Amino acid sequence: MKIYKTLIGILGMLLFAISPARAQKSVHDEQKEKQWKSMENGPWDFSPDWYYYFLHKDYSGAEKYWKWKGFKSGYHIRFKENKSDVKRIMPTRIVSEETQNQKMKKAESERAYIEELYKEEVARTADRNVDLTYSSFKGEFNRMQESISDGLFFCLKKSKGKMKFQVEQLSKENEVLCADIAYIHKTGVGYELENTKREKAYLEMKKRMETLVSRTAHLVGMAQVYY
Repeated sequence: MKIYKTLIGILGMLLFAISPARAQKSVHDEQKEKQWKSMENGPWDFSPDWYYYFLHKDYSGAEKYWKWKGFKSGYHIRFKENKSDVKRIMPTRIVSEETQNQKMKKAESERAYIEELYKEEVARTADRNVDLTYSSFKGEFNRMQESISDGLFFCLKKSKGKMKFQVEQLSKENEVLCADIAYIHKTGVGYELENTKREKAYLEMKKRMETLVSRTAHLVGMAQVYY
């Protein structure tokens, strides 16, 4: 009797251990699988076929046809997607995803374009706020200014002040020119200017200064001759 109870207990424990495992076992539903595949991108097929033929013919596209197979000949059911009054979900999803991808590509392209414009504007701002061309003209400007200053002083000394009018006239023109150069050389808020425009202005002012040097040399020559 004791052995019998022991066997019953062991059997009960085995059944208790096996039951949860059986309960957790996944169940494969072939009918639902066919329905989902038909709605997505799988073959257009439904099951059970006669059930869909009689009750869901409109959206399944079910049609009856005769199939000759000897003694097993009879009517069978097949499903035509083009006869269905519904459409697959997948094409809509594909179009939606493609539209989203196109939007993302367009947004990325616009972002890159704006970023490029921003970089160009930063570069232009930096270019306008730093005079990179003055150093190329500074040496010549200083040399010509020394020539003008020395020449005008020589004229005043040689003529004993008698050429004061001519000297003051050239001095005023030279002061205006130097003020123009200083203005172009200024940087910061209100004085932004691209270096290409600065260079063009310096070239023009160089020509003006060369003209003043030439006129000063001519005045020096007159002082040597007449005084």
